Amino acid sequence: MKSSILIAAVTAYLAVTNTASALDATLPDYQAIGSLSGEIKSVGSDTLNNEMTAWAEAFKAKYPDIKFEIEGKGSATAPAALLAGESQFAPMSRPMTADEIEAFEKKYGYEPAHFRVAIDALAVYVNKDNPIKCLSQVQIDRMFSSTRKGSGGRDIASWGDVGLTGDWASLPINFYGRNALSGTYEFFRTHVLYGGDYKPNVKQQIGSAAVVEGVAGDKSAIGYSGLGYKTDGVRAVPVSVYDGGECYETSAEMVRAGKYPIARYLEIYVNRKPAEALDPLRGEFIKFILSKDGQALTEKGGYYSINNEERQVDLGRLGLSAGGQ
Repeated sequence: MKSSILIAAVTAYLAVTNTASALDATLPDYQAIGSLSGEIKSVGSDTLNNEMTAWAEAFKAKYPDIKFEIEGKGSATAPAALLAGESQFAPMSRPMTADEIEAFEKKYGYEPAHFRVAIDALAVYVNKDNPIKCLSQVQIDRMFSSTRKGSGGRDIASWGDVGLTGDWASLPINFYGRNALSGTYEFFRTHVLYGGDYKPNVKQQIGSAAVVEGVAGDKSAIGYSGLGYKTDGVRAVPVSVYDGGECYETSAEMVRAGKYPIARYLEIYVNRKPAEALDPLRGEFIKFILSKDGQALTEKGGYYSINNEERQVDLGRLGLSAGGQ
């Protein structure tokens, strides 16, 4: 099962981070160099848009002569912009597809490089007043999917179908999700809907915030979005893999233990020719993002930070020093 593979990967990745919500104490502070100038454009994930903006503002505070342009219309826009040379950074909430990598390699002769910047517990949100205690991935598939490839069985269309009683029993479920440009849309389809099709009545939203806003304003709604967009108007439902299985929350503890079943890495792709050094502008921005300073902003934004071991691995793959900064 694809979700099990993902859980195993996240579990291995997070095993060295012992404290549930704190930064890895061994992440180094960012050490600024003398001066930097130039322009950086980022095109891609809406899920990472707030993080990219926060990292850019903090980096610009250290280097005022740098200009940033951040565009976050969805992960599907990232590969094309990077391929065309229209951006230097391509944040994505899903991995590039084989076709996207092939197109890049056909033009440049090598694959795009990438590095991990955060961990997201992709949340299934209901209105804050909804009393549902747990949903299984099987139930979620039956809710959102018209094909129900992984779960089979009957369609789930009302809150009574998942065990709510009283006034809730007859309420039809209103579904909110992302649009097809979104990496979150594709990730949810692949890992939660088992590669099946969405129901036509899922209200596709252009951004993550719009999904959360829709669920917050609709008592009978359910939707999915990155954890960084959670508000007081919604509640992230604990999720189990199978009906009757143990339910796990989106907490740092459950994600770091590999128990919350819908976890993912958030990554940034760059155009880096193998064996050639990245220019100082891109290199220093990457070092900042992966430093304690950058990862503190990751946590502040509602996601979970990477650890120093993975930082060192990813910097090494990019040909960047993982030493003092």
